Amino acid sequence: MTADAELPASLAKVNITDDVPENLAASIVKTSPADGADASDDDEEEEDGVTATATSVPKKKKKKPKKKKSAAAKAAAAAAGAGANGGLVQTDPPTIGISKFYPNGIYPAGQTMEYLDQNNYRTTNEEKRYMERMSDDAYNDLRKAAEVHRRARKYAQEHVKPGMGMIEIADLIENAVRNMVEEDGINAGIGFPTGLSLNHVAAHYTPNAGDKTVLQYDDVMKVDIGVQVNGRIVDSALTMAFDPKYDTLLTAVKEATETGVRTAGIDVRLGDIGAAIQEVMESYEIELDGKMHPIKSIRNLNGHNINQYEIHGGKSVPIVRGGDQTKMEEGETFAIETFGSTGKGYVRAEGECSHYAKRVDAGHVPLRLNKAKSLLHAIDKNFGTLPFCRRYLDRVGEDKYVFALNNLVQSGIVQDYPPLVDSKGCKTAQFEHTIILRPTVKEVVSRGDDF
Repeated sequence: MTADAELPASLAKVNITDDVPENLAASIVKTSPADGADASDDDEEEEDGVTATATSVPKKKKKKPKKKKSAAAKAAAAAAGAGANGGLVQTDPPTIGISKFYPNGIYPAGQTMEYLDQNNYRTTNEEKRYMERMSDDAYNDLRKAAEVHRRARKYAQEHVKPGMGMIEIADLIENAVRNMVEEDGINAGIGFPTGLSLNHVAAHYTPNAGDKTVLQYDDVMKVDIGVQVNGRIVDSALTMAFDPKYDTLLTAVKEATETGVRTAGIDVRLGDIGAAIQEVMESYEIELDGKMHPIKSIRNLNGHNINQYEIHGGKSVPIVRGGDQTKMEEGETFAIETFGSTGKGYVRAEGECSHYAKRVDAGHVPLRLNKAKSLLHAIDKNFGTLPFCRRYLDRVGEDKYVFALNNLVQSGIVQDYPPLVDSKGCKTAQFEHTIILRPTVKEVVSRGDDF
């Protein structure tokens, strides 16, 4: 990390559990117990993961047997801010809304990077500072989504293991997001279906109902999570591999993404970012089963800008060199994502579709099929223009909708996004961050202590 980069305050190491924000640390200091206090309170504090600092040493008392709290009781106590430590500890699985950890409603900024060269004046420019203050609400929404994202992906990395079914994994992640973001229709919730693409499948796979796929030790799984607050979407992804033989592939893609993040900035040409990413990505090769494989950037996959309630805002950030002279602009939000492959480095659509989204530019189209009309109403109500998948339609009570859904696709109202695959037998990996091109600095809003 460069010297001018700062991590979110919520990620700083403090002498409490990782789940308690730093701004609560000061309140978690134990003073002398009141007369007659039960010594077993100390044990309960230790169980909650809080290091207590005693200011006086009471006389030793015979400890009473510990009373174990039920999971429901612990959750209720945490949600109410109760417990001996006076602070919140997230439950497992997560059930406490993120707002309970930030009662003032202000969420931590991501990693900030000063602009370089001709843009370095922006950091101290008063006009730019004023413009930035005018966007505080939008930034705060993104930061709230990012804080949920960090905690959800941490939970996923701690709990996802080979042998789990893909639907089980998707539910684990998505339920954590829904609970922590305090799901509220299209005002707050999941930004898009959780991508769990395996091996040669690079993107746009999430399990449909009835999918029996089980995660294997040899699999390379892209975990692409979206969180949205008031339509402000944080789009960030990582790759999980359990066999260390794939470490070089993951390192190459992670470094390529970091290069894209560093290169991005106001007035930077998109083609220049792609060239920088490809140079880093393709400097790596990997040995698998006694054979060397060059690691290639997947040339027809890109990053993109993000608009409110619109995951793909119209600008694409290439990951190979090219002639795109389009520039990034002040105030834009971008998903910087890179994909590396041991195969051809080119994907095609193949397999059963799971991802869909209502087109932002869809005008009024007369529909003859009544089921298509009712399905469109359900999509407008529950997702708007946010991407969704078949499992989400199941969840809101829709059934026997496949024909109607295909009708909406054929009518140009809904766009389908089938899985994107490289050559069978190869391995692909992905890493991604969401950045904000603020007037004064660049903010890697999704930065965490994992990547």
